[in-house]
This record gives sequence, C-alpha cells and structure tokens, in this order.
Amino acid sequence: MVPHLVTARSGPLLDLEKKILEATPAIERWFRLEWQEHTPPFYCSVDLRNAGYKLAPVDTNLFPGGFNNLATEMLPLAVQAAMAAIDKYCPDARNLLLIPESHTRNPFYLQNVQRLMQIFRQTGLHVRLGSLSPDVTEPTPLALPDGNMLVIEPLVRSPNGRRVGVADFDPCTILLNNDLSAGIPAILENVHEQSLLPPLHAGWAVRRKSNHFKAFDEVAKKFGKLIDIDPWLVNPLHAKCGEVNFQEDQGMECLADNVSMLLAKIKKKYKEYGMKEQKPFVIVKPDAGTYGMGIMTVKDASEVKDLNRKQRNKMSVIKDGVQVTDVMIQEGVPTFESIEDKVAEPVVYMIDRYVVGGFYRVHAERGIDQNLNAPGSQFVPLAFAQQHAVPDLSAKPGTAAPNRFYVYGVVARLALLAASLELERTDPNPEVY
Repeated sequence: MVPHLVTARSGPLLDLEKKILEATPAIERWFRLEWQEHTPPFYCSVDLRNAGYKLAPVDTNLFPGGFNNLATEMLPLAVQAAMAAIDKYCPDARNLLLIPESHTRNPFYLQNVQRLMQIFRQTGLHVRLGSLSPDVTEPTPLALPDGNMLVIEPLVRSPNGRRVGVADFDPCTILLNNDLSAGIPAILENVHEQSLLPPLHAGWAVRRKSNHFKAFDEVAKKFGKLIDIDPWLVNPLHAKCGEVNFQEDQGMECLADNVSMLLAKIKKKYKEYGMKEQKPFVIVKPDAGTYGMGIMTVKDASEVKDLNRKQRNKMSVIKDGVQVTDVMIQEGVPTFESIEDKVAEPVVYMIDRYVVGGFYRVHAERGIDQNLNAPGSQFVPLAFAQQHAVPDLSAKPGTAAPNRFYVYGVVARLALLAASLELERTDPNPEVY
C-alpha cells in the first residue's frame, strides 16, 4: 500500500525519488564505506515528513518503542539485524537484560517490550526484564492484552560492583529501552565488563536534538553532493535557543528572533522552488526529550511573544516533569501523505545499520502542519515486505510501494548516520568508544 500523496507539487519529490533510485549502487556503496568509519546506534526509529517538495527526518529516537507496530512479516529481518548487532558487542552472548521505561503499565508499550524480547530470543539469547523503578522490589508480573504475562525484576549490582543484572542472572549485554529523561540512574553508572546499549550519553539527560541536526547537516551535504541534489530537499533548516523559561516569560526575544530568521530562510527556499501557495511555518520543541510533549507550530514570531498561561504551562514541562530551558526551532515540513483522508507520516525502524520495517503514524484530528505524535494517533504497518530493498526501476515515479519505501529507508539511514556522528562527538570517554 502506497498512501495517497495529496499534492500537485509532487514534481521535486518525484525527481528526488528518481535520482535516489538511479543512484542506488552509489548510495549503498557510500553507506557501506561510512559504516566502516562509524558505528551505527544499536537501534533507532526516524519520523519522516513527505511534503511532496521535500522528504526529511524531523525526529530521531535512539530508544524506540513501537516495535509492536511493525508488520509480523518483518520479524525475520529484525532477528537477522539483531544478530549482526549483538555480534559486534558480545559475540558469545548468552544473556540479555532489557531495561524498559518505568511507566510499564501501558499495554501498548508492554507489547513493544514483548516484541523486543521475542526478537532477541530468536537470536539465541535468554532475555529478562530489569526495572529502574524504586517501586519494583520483587519480581512483578505485568499482564499483556493477549493474556500472557511479562515479569519485571529489580536491578541488582554484582558483589564486586562492576556488573548489573537481576537475581541469578548475569547478562553480557544490557539493552536500554528507557530514554533516561529523568536523569542517569546511579545503578547504571560505572558499569564495566558489560555492553550497555545504547550508551548512557544517548539518553535525554545528556543528548540534545540540536547536536543531532548539526551532524545531519553534514550528512545531508555529503549526500547532496553524492547524488547531485540540493541538501535542503532532505534536511529541515533549524536553530537553537538556550536560556528559555516559558513560566517566567524569559528568553522570548531570542526565541522570536530565531523564529523570524528561520521563517525568512524558508520563504527564500520556497521562492527558489517557485512555491507560491505554501506558507512557511516552524516547529518549536524542547532540545531534549520526547513523547511529543512541549511542541508548538508557529507561523509568525508574534505568536511566541503572545503565549497565554495555558500555552506557557504546556511548553515548560515535558516527560518526568523535566523543565524546558533549551528549545530547538525546526523548519516545519508539512505532510501531504494521507490514509483514508487522515493525515499520515512514515516512521522507519532500524536495528544496527539495517532497515527492519516501519509504520505510518495516522491522526484524524491533526492538520498537515501539526505534530502527529499525540494521543489519538493510530499506526498502520508499512508494507516494507521482502522486496523493500529491491526498487522497481521500471515503475513510474510515485506509484510503486517498493520505490517509496526504499527512498524512506535511504533518508532514515541518513539520520541513523547522523546519530552515529552525534554519539561519537558527545561521548564523555571517546577513547573507549
């Protein structure tokens, strides 16, 4: 299924799809060489926006939930990719400890944990669940919607203090599916002798979106040169503003100035591409954090200065009650894809350097210029199917599912490569990377 692309301005994107398909051998070789120089994140999901005139990543998640939303046909691909990933860190691994989010009562999230356990068991690993929550003091059963049970256990430090596990279980690898928004827990600090994946500095206690998109600028430039396109066609413009306090109304001038500057740059690009009807907008979001919280669409700088109390409250606090002090301003990329007249955006999932599937996030009550990662969204698995990596060069641009999904996979892997550069550059112990 290829969703409907509601746009008459599909020329540039069809041209982009054509260029990417024609350059497939060069693109795949380039990725192969890049992965010899850089280590991909253990796993990753990327939110893309297809505007008809550009296709760009707008968010890169290094602790992806939502594996339960992938099509079951994609499982063998995920298992193969997981095997390749585990081989890198601990080839003789027998035990894997999975640390999920602390709010583990959410049934959809638990299905994601169940799917991850299923994938890693298929790679030949014993998998147990360890909790960072102080409320979990003994093995605790968690009911799944299908009637099955997961058991989550308290984390324990080994007697020598160098390893982490759960009772009678000593893992070689610890996989975090918890984005550490609330900070780095003491029990995970100074863990030696085990692979902790992703590394602690990938968590939101340390990570910043602006660092990611700075790295993405470089990747997009290289890619643009490789296939002879304007990097803007795969890259959202962005700016950063620190020292912001929405509650106290501080830093709003800086924010308004950056919004104006970015809107002017977008306008210039629209003019260059002869797009008269498209109105520029930006997305203001926290520089750290996820879950679609603290995000607003802005079409004019005055909107930032005139926030009411309710809007300020919404923008000032994100997941785990963390205060927002730094914000990122990102070019708004509208989504012109729709499923049954509902606005949709593709989300692509990767393990190691391999695309393992994805889904469309669909929201009936949101517009083309709004954040779709919000309550009420639904998920339609992408039909990446077995042939997703084998584009159909004879098909007309924009008509074939394998072609559309291959192009999604290429742009998502650009974000994956940017994430690997970002993690290298922000590593507090680069010599052990």
